[in-house]
Amino acid sequence: MRTSTRVLGFLAVLVLVLGLGWAAGRWLGPDEGSVAADTGEHGQHAGAGGPGADGAGAGHGEAVAAGLQVSEHGHTLTLAESTLPAGRQELAFTIEGEDRPVTAYDVVHEKELHLIVVRRDLTGFQHVHPTMDADGTWRVEVDLDPGPWRVLADFAPTGGEPHVLGADLFVPGDFEPAPLGEQDLSASVDAYDVNLGGSFVAGAEATLTATVSRDGEVVDLEPYLGATGHLVALRAGDLGYLHVHPEEDAGRAEFHTAFPSVGTYRLFLDFKHDGVVHTAAFTAQVDGAGHDHGPHSHGEDGGEGEGDDHGHDH
Repeated sequence: MRTSTRVLGFLAVLVLVLGLGWAAGRWLGPDEGSVAADTGEHGQHAGAGGPGADGAGAGHGEAVAAGLQVSEHGHTLTLAESTLPAGRQELAFTIEGEDRPVTAYDVVHEKELHLIVVRRDLTGFQHVHPTMDADGTWRVEVDLDPGPWRVLADFAPTGGEPHVLGADLFVPGDFEPAPLGEQDLSASVDAYDVNLGGSFVAGAEATLTATVSRDGEVVDLEPYLGATGHLVALRAGDLGYLHVHPEEDAGRAEFHTAFPSVGTYRLFLDFKHDGVVHTAAFTAQVDGAGHDHGPHSHGEDGGEGEGDDHGHDH
């Protein structure tokens, strides 16, 4: 009888201890709502994908680099061939939608799709405009040297959001990367001297102005693709693509952008004069706040420039 009483007493104490432990856990443990907020509604970590996922959680309106993904939001850039021989070649690709290639696009700067083709060492830059077959296949001829290349498609499907998708292209052959060099905000191309001025600070909105002169006289630029020049900015290393918006009513080559991170950037300016499109290239070093190189840090030597025979269509 005494044994049964001891067993019952032990069980009562055990139930009391477990009950107290459960209550303490409910009081001191993590809140279920906060766990859901950290991991997402369905347990996925917040920030894995979506705006700013390629950077440091940049939100809406903050500077981010585009073109780092081959697929996003139901659209995929698919190259017909991921390897092409050196020389002038036809580059073919599709923008795949949910179940078929996209065939309807909005016109942006007078074109349905803008294509950037550039070697990974940021040489051989070409800004071209392919033509599309009825089945959604885009085609364009480009000039390729041996080495790894990046293909960037900038487009807006009809009724959808704008996209910049990127894919890798390889050209077999002997390849030696060209050095990027130091900051150089001046370039000479096809008898034109071009200077790029502005502020190069990470995370801040920047206004960049290009001045084009010939024989010491500033020239009046002609409209090209609906604007007074077009500027493409690529981040060295990952070739992140920056959205650069021309000031169409400025009467000069003025652009607005924001640099998402410190680092070295290569900028390519397309401008038109006397009916011919030219491309000037610059190297800019973007620093943190308080370390801006400033608009007058022009290099001694002229920058790399490619003329209109490098893939521009007129």
